[in-house]
Amino acid sequence: MLTAFGTIAVSIMLLAYWQEARSKWLVLAFAGASAATAAYSALVQAYPITGVEALWSLVALRRFWVRHRAELG
Repeated sequence: MLTAFGTIAVSIMLLAYWQEARSKWLVLAFAGASAATAAYSALVQAYPITGVEALWSLVALRRFWVRHRAELG
């Protein structure tokens, strides 16, 4: 079950990153999938990956926020 969670999280992350130019919501999906991948890697005790994925999630959240504000006005 844990392996399926990790596989799904990484797959969503890949697809969202690949298509993120289409919508700011895909940037947000990438951020969520990165956070899920960080959680998965923490559960399997791969702590360096946990840190990197957590940072990716924060960077993606910032990109979402900047893009959201730019679209508003």
